[in-house]
Amino acid sequence: MTSALQHLTRALPFWVSLTIVPLIILGAVKGGWTLFLVPLYGWGCFPLLDRLTGLDRSSLDPETPDSGIFWYRLITLIWFPVQATVTFGAIYWVTATDHLSGIEQVGLFFGIGVLSGAIGITYAHELIHQRSKLERTLGDLLLASVLYSHFRTEHLLVHHLHVATPKDPVTARYNESFPHFFARVLRDSLASAWETETGRLERRGRQWWDSRNPFWVYGALQGGFLLLAFLIGGWTGVGLFVVQAAVAIWQLELVNYIEHYGLTRRPLGNGRYEHTKPHHSWNATTRATNWLLINLQRHSDHHFKPDRRFPLLKTYDESDAPQLPYGYAVMTTAAMIPPLFRRLMNPRVRAWRRQFYPDVTDWTPAKGA
Repeated sequence: MTSALQHLTRALPFWVSLTIVPLIILGAVKGGWTLFLVPLYGWGCFPLLDRLTGLDRSSLDPETPDSGIFWYRLITLIWFPVQATVTFGAIYWVTATDHLSGIEQVGLFFGIGVLSGAIGITYAHELIHQRSKLERTLGDLLLASVLYSHFRTEHLLVHHLHVATPKDPVTARYNESFPHFFARVLRDSLASAWETETGRLERRGRQWWDSRNPFWVYGALQGGFLLLAFLIGGWTGVGLFVVQAAVAIWQLELVNYIEHYGLTRRPLGNGRYEHTKPHHSWNATTRATNWLLINLQRHSDHHFKPDRRFPLLKTYDESDAPQLPYGYAVMTTAAMIPPLFRRLMNPRVRAWRRQFYPDVTDWTPAKGA
């Protein structure tokens, strides 16, 4: 087998996201029970596939050049036109036909929101971390298509700097329920992104309205997508577009919630914290979900090397980083049931504290925990 064919063969499982598209098309055409297929596929089939395919601790050589991972990268490069075609094609379809009821239309766009959130935002996350202008632009387009453009600023300039500290809006606190976390993130992350960008401008002697403020681009892209939804489907089109965006944002923040739940960096005084280490992120090594989410579950290595492409991310064992009991599909479902999530995770957080910070006895928030 040639080297190129080997790379293609190894990369193909990471294209599994495309299998969701026919399910959405089937739901748009048939309606009814078929509208349940997308959520059942994501939250039902992938936990089962994880059990069948087992764990995957293997990784490519981190020094592999981009030319050696072309087939891995390609799925992220083509995803925006795929997702845009699905979203706006569905808006045209449901507003040009009358075979789907209002509830069925919402159900269809719930499934599209699963696609644009679980897949689209995950791919956008990969793209905005790269140096290529094309990739960063594609990432911006994906984020704008779910009305969450400020995620780029918040993630790159706030989250990666302040993860696992009280300064990070998207680090879930110990014992914090997902509904409380979600409300707090929606309130604080946009504000922190705005303050970060305007602060950068002020340090350069510029005002918030300066053309270099990326929020102008964010607003233009988001407004453009809303206008396109209106031109295709009128106010119904806008409403359905907003439905898929809301579902996508909910999907994103469910993942954010579980990735750092209860984990904290040691405060060093004067507002400083220890450097981010592998043990400040939860990890999972379930094979099928890592295919679907392009190794997002290898989160410790992502924070260690933020610009490392997803095929090159390494995994860690329990001696170096904490492990989730299940993959993201199961854990995000559990997050929607706070008592169940606390039962699963709080003992693991306490064990993590004993393992990595045996000298710390007071974990109250006042101590930076």
